[in-house]
Amino acid sequence: MTAPEPRPRRERYLESVFLGLANHLPRFQKFESARDLLLRLAGVKIGGRCTILGPITIRPIGAAHRLTIGAGTFVNTEVRFAAGPTGRITIGRNVQVGPRVSFETVSHGLVYEPGRGRGYTAKPISVEDEVWIGAGAIVLQGVTIGRGAVITAGAVVKDDVPPGAIAGGVPARVIRVVDGDQT
Repeated sequence: MTAPEPRPRRERYLESVFLGLANHLPRFQKFESARDLLLRLAGVKIGGRCTILGPITIRPIGAAHRLTIGAGTFVNTEVRFAAGPTGRITIGRNVQVGPRVSFETVSHGLVYEPGRGRGYTAKPISVEDEVWIGAGAIVLQGVTIGRGAVITAGAVVKDDVPPGAIAGGVPARVIRVVDGDQT
């Protein structure tokens, strides 16, 4: 897979500056709108008012424009968004993302080829509305997490999760499906 053209140096520089500033704001409610503005200036598409505690990591530098976060979403601390050269990460509305969750759109080949390395593949990640992702979960490339699903803490999600399902484990498996009447 060939990598797309990198974003212009100025855009990558501004992304680094604005992301750095957003990550160093105090974690008080009065700074939420300033953090949102700085993340938007860095290139993140934010669909409306949401809470992003930070710090967050976006890799590689220049990938912020491949991250979309819906209105009403809560992103806890130390969340990593690795939106590789052709990978996009879309987080729906009213999603709760626990601390130290990692979204990884890139994977590498298993065979090393001298002079070429392992190569890579990149696929998008989609998290639909009203999902809850527990602390330390890892969401891998090509995954769609359905509306209202719950991902348990520490899960490694490598396959799609249907709407309303609770999934957990390594690798994550559906534990059960919850109807709308349960709490």
